[in-house]
Amino acid sequence: MGTETGTSTRTGSAGRGLRWGLAARGVSRLATFGMSLVLARLLAKEDFGLYAVALAANQFLFYVNDAGIVSAVVQWRGRLEDMVVTATTVVLTISVSVYALFWFTAPFFTTLAGSVSATPVVRLLTVIIVIDGFVNVRSAVMLRGFQQDKIAKANMMGIAVQVPLAITLAVLGAGVYSFAVGAVANSLVSGVLVFVWARMPFRLGFDRAVAARLLRFGVPLAGSLGLEALVLNADAIIIGNTLGITMLGYYMLAMNVSSWVPGVVGEALRHVTLPGFSRVADENPAVFSERVQQIVPMLVMLVTPVAVLVAVLAPQLVTLLYEPRWLPAAAALSFLMALMAVRMLTALAFDILTSLGATRRVVWMNLSWAVALLPALYLGARLDGIRGVAIGHVVAAFLAGLPAALWQLRRSGVVLAPVVAPVARLLLGGLAGGVTAWLVVTPLSGTPVFVQLCAAGAAGFAAYAVTGLSRERLRRLREVVTS
Repeated sequence: MGTETGTSTRTGSAGRGLRWGLAARGVSRLATFGMSLVLARLLAKEDFGLYAVALAANQFLFYVNDAGIVSAVVQWRGRLEDMVVTATTVVLTISVSVYALFWFTAPFFTTLAGSVSATPVVRLLTVIIVIDGFVNVRSAVMLRGFQQDKIAKANMMGIAVQVPLAITLAVLGAGVYSFAVGAVANSLVSGVLVFVWARMPFRLGFDRAVAARLLRFGVPLAGSLGLEALVLNADAIIIGNTLGITMLGYYMLAMNVSSWVPGVVGEALRHVTLPGFSRVADENPAVFSERVQQIVPMLVMLVTPVAVLVAVLAPQLVTLLYEPRWLPAAAALSFLMALMAVRMLTALAFDILTSLGATRRVVWMNLSWAVALLPALYLGARLDGIRGVAIGHVVAAFLAGLPAALWQLRRSGVVLAPVVAPVARLLLGGLAGGVTAWLVVTPLSGTPVFVQLCAAGAAGFAAYAVTGLSRERLRRLREVVTS
């Protein structure tokens, strides 16, 4: 009886966490989407390219600046009071040290990316990792307690500051600094709120045994995250170096559009799945596998129609939203949507392996992907510009990234065979939806772009729903969201 009650409580917390995560990410993506529409009309393509260089640096440092200790906090077995003070001290020390080191090495990074003029922007934007050093442990403790509502509110308040600030700066002629100052302000506001709402006294101290335990879990994870950051950001460096900052601006716009779904659905799910998987990791392996078998089809069901329809209708979407001058971005966007779908699955694999404590297997998963990716990106850039880079991404993802993730899950005892049939049906539905959308949009080439999008999008989604969805699948999704 107690087990059933505990399971019910966890399920309810996870459902609330998913709803809050979806709400927060939805508001965030809607706001940043509106901001990107405005900034695309106020700023030059080169400004987008410079920001892409700074963003690549920030994301790489963001992934490794806590040495994996935040995930170790989520996974911690034992009293939090025995660990929080040491974790805070270690994370803050590492964050400040990493930022100080990167301040001096930033010119080398921007030179490698083909744009040394981005150095001041890089130094400004990476201040975010210092802010995170103060709040990361508190955010992890809140995730453990499924307090996603507070984290969501903090993130929404940060966005409420970022968007008007960035647009105002762009109108005043701040150029690329519009992006950077807005992002730092967002991080500062949301960080302060998380710091306060966590209701944890700020104390520094050091326990060698606790630190060793945290680092044993976290360092392999940090290495894997560093590899993941390389996978995520190598394209910006290669494009900037080989194709120039203007083409990087086009590519960044395409990458931004392709990240809408991961930003809304993916992050919301990860806020729930990581602590949720951690709670059941010590139970029967069959129970853990059953939970994975529930999540995977749901993720594929949500991602597939968006990935397919945006890929097919990329030229119309970019033309409508960002004006015809940004149309070169559509060539990359069509392929980046396939990459987006794979990355969401590998991100889920990352969470599963982390919950099981298999951090070294995460390292091998990302290393396999990175080894295949770098030559694919470089060759793609040389042969076909930004579209070639996107194609190289997709080839490496399907030939290395996804197989490596499946292999490491299998080695960890996760049973995935039951998801093959439902996932296959969903993918078949996606194929039907894509073909239908293409057949509808092709003869409409002379009509207004909005009409093309509405007609082809509606027809494609209807074909997907009829072919790929079942009543049982929709019922399970409703249960997860409303529980």
